[in-house]
Amino acid sequence: MAMTTRKGFRFVPYEAPEQTPFEKLFEIFQELITHTSGDFDEAIDWLRELDKEYALTDENYTIDDFIEDLKAKGYIREEFDIGDGDENPDGEEGDGKGSISITAKMERLIRQRALDQIFGKIKRSGSGNHKTGKSGRGDEHTGDFREYRYGDGLESISMTESLKNAQINHGIGNFTLDENDLVVEDTAHKAQMSTVLMIDISHSMILYGEDRITPAKKVAMALAELIVTRYPKDTLDILVFGNDAWPIPIKDLPYLKVGPYHTNTVAGLQLAMDMLRRKRNTNKQIFMITDGKPSCLRLPDGTYYKNSVGLDDYIVEKCYNMARQARKLHIPITTFMIAQDPYLMQFIRHFTEANKGKAFFTGLKGLGEMIFEDYENNRKKRLK
Repeated sequence: MAMTTRKGFRFVPYEAPEQTPFEKLFEIFQELITHTSGDFDEAIDWLRELDKEYALTDENYTIDDFIEDLKAKGYIREEFDIGDGDENPDGEEGDGKGSISITAKMERLIRQRALDQIFGKIKRSGSGNHKTGKSGRGDEHTGDFREYRYGDGLESISMTESLKNAQINHGIGNFTLDENDLVVEDTAHKAQMSTVLMIDISHSMILYGEDRITPAKKVAMALAELIVTRYPKDTLDILVFGNDAWPIPIKDLPYLKVGPYHTNTVAGLQLAMDMLRRKRNTNKQIFMITDGKPSCLRLPDGTYYKNSVGLDDYIVEKCYNMARQARKLHIPITTFMIAQDPYLMQFIRHFTEANKGKAFFTGLKGLGEMIFEDYENNRKKRLK
């Protein structure tokens, strides 16, 4: 009598993947360098403190060994300062003091890490199914197949799936291939999207013991990496606003810091609309991450009008006017409000109504997931 092998599930305790000493420290270092806005020395100081408390290293692999590995792998570089012309004993000019900074390779890795962190949360939460609701002739493959329809291009026919259908339907001995056997790989049309991401860097982004700028910075880095790698036809411009507003390149995102600024929301919106006016894409949008009330305007004579007490009617009305202007230009504004003050939430509701845009009162939790979901959803429809 033949023995049958039982099949089933076998449960074993979870074992974390083996990590080298460098890999273990590198994970922590990537998080620290983001929090310190690219300041290598501060990040290493924090890493040494963590090492003292949690014994991350031993005599076989130290923090100094880790730093040497970072240099060898091209994640950091050492730059020597040139002095005032005095020669040192070795015959070289300068005082020999050097500073260490992260490289472009490290900047890219930080952006990729931010993207992985946010998409990992989307997958774990069960959301993040980014397939379009409508399919048809388009420019992005969905991975799904459907029957051939009159008008489908020959280049869209999946020969492998069609031949398989022919064998199933007619057999191998008398092989034929007809129209009913043909299947095509479905595509989804997605128009190009031009997005401006506005990040509030006013002083309130680090007030009350809460670091609000780091999550905002991570979202910007992740969104930039998503667009560059997945939607290269789309454009993303990033600007920051405090007393004034100015654009920043994607490579500078890891170094973004909060300043001693008020919040000039009007200047940020003006710059965002100027950026989008120059884009040829039909679909345009503004994402604004802010936690504070608008408290500053730049007057025509170059001076600043500031009022941090409550909501200033003059400043608020200017914000509403900007929202209406964006609406006339068919530019929706999506505001991600990370403060929970009732009077500020009321202001954002009125602002959103003036623009016919959207608002999310997110706090910091889930900020990245919300922005990614909204970005994907907006790509599926024509913004008007």
